[in-house]
Amino acid sequence: MNTDDPSGYGLSSDKKSHTIEPPRIHYLPQIPKDLSVPIALIGTGGISEYHLQAYQELGLNVVALCDRNLDAAISRRDQYYPDAAVYTDYRELFDKHEIKVADITTHPSVRTEIIEAALIRGIHVLSQKPFVTDLADGHHLRALAKKHHAMLAVNQNGRWAPHFSYMRNAIASGLIGDVVSVDFSLQWDQTWIAGIPAFESMHHMVLFDFAIHWFDILGTFMQGNDPTMVYAVARKSPIQTYQPPALASVSIAYPHAVASMSLNAHTQLGEEDTTTIVGTQGTLRSRGPGLNDQPEMELYLPEGQTQVSLQGSWFTHGFQGTMCELLCAIEENREPSNHAESSMKALELCFAAVKSAESGQAVSPGDVTRLSQF
Repeated sequence: MNTDDPSGYGLSSDKKSHTIEPPRIHYLPQIPKDLSVPIALIGTGGISEYHLQAYQELGLNVVALCDRNLDAAISRRDQYYPDAAVYTDYRELFDKHEIKVADITTHPSVRTEIIEAALIRGIHVLSQKPFVTDLADGHHLRALAKKHHAMLAVNQNGRWAPHFSYMRNAIASGLIGDVVSVDFSLQWDQTWIAGIPAFESMHHMVLFDFAIHWFDILGTFMQGNDPTMVYAVARKSPIQTYQPPALASVSIAYPHAVASMSLNAHTQLGEEDTTTIVGTQGTLRSRGPGLNDQPEMELYLPEGQTQVSLQGSWFTHGFQGTMCELLCAIEENREPSNHAESSMKALELCFAAVKSAESGQAVSPGDVTRLSQF
């Protein structure tokens, strides 16, 4: 380079890449052969609506709903599964109603005891995320599932969001070689949590309850590559309308790769969600106005570039994907890919990020085994 002419400094050469056909990557959920497996949904709060919508669309067999608030359970039942039974006590549901799978959507503070009650009865479980707030509880539940020959999966539904599912399957196929960097940039509006006690009291709502999806999906991108260090910060926006810090950033180091997250949960104008993955043999990028609207995937390879049109949405296929993976695993007598142990790796990252944000120091994943604030 001629340093006397700075006009091209720092810019790559003008490479004209021709357009190629999109490679065939299977990314939509695998559907079980038997859709009649009896399912009970426990916890009919806000998120349960998306579970039931997705299950209804697919024709899954929800036979019972349970919530301490009888009116809430009845309302969900009447809207989605009018023939389902309704309970206010999950123990009574387990003892009186024949079910094979329990979809447990409650908050972490009460979820562990419900999962235990299901597992000791041999009922397979799909647990809401984040799975646990103490890794010891996770190991206990995992052992209990094995003892009673029940499967324990976690509803990390982001794995089946179309853009993330395409990315993880493309990486697994070797399409872009070894991953060397992953960058998540999210600006979204989460002001709907204002005034909701369960979220207002969760100081690290962004890093724990929300970013757990991104910690989890990062683990599926980086299979076989263990993180060595996490550094995070969390700050309040001067205009935010709820208590937990709305701003956060996370840097994660691997032996031969890096990852970053830039998070703003109080973006009311110009929302955007971008994911870029650079590998040794190619680059994947997805961009959209929100996590549920990612219509195309950009793919850059040595032989050319392409735009991949994606079918589906997170808040349908994501929720179908987690439950269908568990049902397929039951059908095929294998462990589901979203088993509890795989989710605990994401929790190690998440817990380290929370500790780092509190201490101002880098933290090694695995050094923090529980979150004391929950």
